[in-house]
This record gives sequence, structure tokens and C-alpha cells, in this order.
Amino acid sequence: TLTVRGEKTEQEEDKDREYLHRGIATRSFERRFQLADHVEVKGADLIDGMLHIDLVRNVPERLKPRTIEIGEGTPKQLEAAE
Repeated sequence: TLTVRGEKTEQEEDKDREYLHRGIATRSFERRFQLADHVEVKGADLIDGMLHIDLVRNVPERLKPRTIEIGEGTPKQLEAAE
């Protein structure tokens, strides 16, 4: 489970300002995401106010598809039972 949590911190510059409208809510939040099997968080960045979370899927070798070579073999002759 990936949990993303944010908390509002009051900035010094906001104390002296009066807003008519603030377009984005500035309250605390928490959101949980159920990740699929073998998915891990690689990293996260906050760019221009947007949170980017990088996920990577690491499938173990035993679960990856594999190719099995099929030999030609020799045809077998069936004998009738008496």
C-alpha cells in the first residue's frame, strides 16, 4: 500500500495577505493506493506543485514467461495388443 500524506504549513508570506479566492485547497490530506504485486516506489518529485511518483514493476524471474524448445523426436509405432 502506498500512502500519500500532506499537511498544511502556514507560510510567512501568507500571513499578511488577504485573498478573495484561493483556487487550490490548502488543507491536510491522506490518500492510500493499493499497489499491484511486485510494484515498488522508485522515487517521487514535487515539480511546480504537482507530485510525481515513479513506480517500477519488478517481476521475479520465476514468474516471467519463458521459451521452451520442443525437440522433433522420432515417431513411435503402436503395436496391437493380443
